[in-house]
Amino acid sequence: MLKKGLKLLVSRLFIVGVLILLQVSVLTLIIIKLSEYVAYAYFLFTAISLIVVLYIVNRDDNPSYKLAWVVPIMAFPIVGGPFYLMFGGNQASSKLKKKIKYALEKTLSFCEQDKSVIQEITTQDKSAANQSKYIYKHALLPIHKNTTTKYLNSGEAFFERLVEELKQAEHFIFMEYFIVEEGKMWNTILEVLVQKVKEGVEVRMMYDDAGTITVLPYNYHDHLESLGIKTVVFNKLNPTLSILMNNRDHRKITVIDGHTGFIGGVNLADEYINEVTKFGHWKDAALYLKGDAVWNLSLMFIQVWNFSTEDKIYNFADYGPHKYHELPFDNDGYVQPYGDSPLDNESTGENVYLNIINRAKNYVYINTPYFIVDNEIITALCLAAKSGVDIILVTPHIEDKWYAHVLTRSYYAQLINAGIKVYEYTPGFIHSKTFVCDDEIGVVGTINLDYRSLYLHFECGVWMYKTKSVLEIKDDFLETLKICTPISLNDALNIKWQTKVIASILKLFSPLM
Repeated sequence: MLKKGLKLLVSRLFIVGVLILLQVSVLTLIIIKLSEYVAYAYFLFTAISLIVVLYIVNRDDNPSYKLAWVVPIMAFPIVGGPFYLMFGGNQASSKLKKKIKYALEKTLSFCEQDKSVIQEITTQDKSAANQSKYIYKHALLPIHKNTTTKYLNSGEAFFERLVEELKQAEHFIFMEYFIVEEGKMWNTILEVLVQKVKEGVEVRMMYDDAGTITVLPYNYHDHLESLGIKTVVFNKLNPTLSILMNNRDHRKITVIDGHTGFIGGVNLADEYINEVTKFGHWKDAALYLKGDAVWNLSLMFIQVWNFSTEDKIYNFADYGPHKYHELPFDNDGYVQPYGDSPLDNESTGENVYLNIINRAKNYVYINTPYFIVDNEIITALCLAAKSGVDIILVTPHIEDKWYAHVLTRSYYAQLINAGIKVYEYTPGFIHSKTFVCDDEIGVVGTINLDYRSLYLHFECGVWMYKTKSVLEIKDDFLETLKICTPISLNDALNIKWQTKVIASILKLFSPLM
């Protein structure tokens, strides 16, 4: 215990956290002292807070996010307004905005939608076509045919298939992950990557600094670079007050030779393959893709890579699906990988989910590790259930974060009252993020049903229409349901009053957590 405590005290995360806390404390103290000793400062800061509240109320933001700011500003008007001006919203510097805009614009000409594909879908189901059009318009990535997909129903299945495909790489490998941790999984993958570098394969690796800060050695990227792997650490954590430190790269993408790809919830750490046990059995999901739709994954990777480093990729065509595969790919329905950014003022990930719920005819089955959502999601789910759509939600039985579990359970009674069936994954922690609807539409990706995923993180998913993997998602969901615990209304209501109070407070501030 003492050794762990000492290790925490000297960790980079602890040091960064303490330095940020000191800055917040000093800034708060300065504002309070100014209010006490400068005659007009108190009235000035109070006036600023009132103006800020009016500004927030009239912004085109999520109402829950507005409320989470308005309450503390009104409770502490001296410091609330100034703090919002400095750290509120999801503000990006003009320099960063220019970088992102430039990275996107450079790839736009490679994102053209094949109109014949959309027309085919329109003749089958206009509602499905409209969902795809929304994704194309706001994620700027088209829907494809000539792609096969395979649903991987566990981290173990993903790991086995990933290593198998990596070994076959001949030209390039892109990998982008939130968490990378040394252990059996990553060490096995790294061994393959090093061998591929020796064979002349171009290997690029991108991982998030916040996701790896407690599990990778400092400057681990230098080690990867020394092995010949081009590496970017996304949005490095610095001991400075900045709202952008909240914007993490939560994506999980692998692209091999432009025609083979992986996406899903699985990070590169041993708990994801149950090599170590942290929260009971870890249930996860991923998707294997082969064909034209992998191009969207390549573009997403290139875009983030290019605004994150000066070592930019310009020769986009060299990473296309047909650069090293001349023959047409097999066809298995319609496949549209897409990304979501916290800096584009469009909640694409949430709206894809809302489109599925709102347009469902028979059922929507959902796996999510967290259920901490705004009124739009709640209203859509409840209305669909009240209208006769079979809605089933599966969440973890064993939590990884106590506060997230308390919040998730706080929604159960409202959902069950509306006719939604709620289950918890009894063996442990379910980390899958999947939607399946009416035997026709499915989504597999990284996007949790919580505020961080829906509003703060860079995320990704794959929207599918009439692929074989849609039915594979459904079959796995129903099979998993057999080992889940159904939650009754009595279960949902029978919680301690202390927990209810904590949940109420957490719910108010959850958009900022």
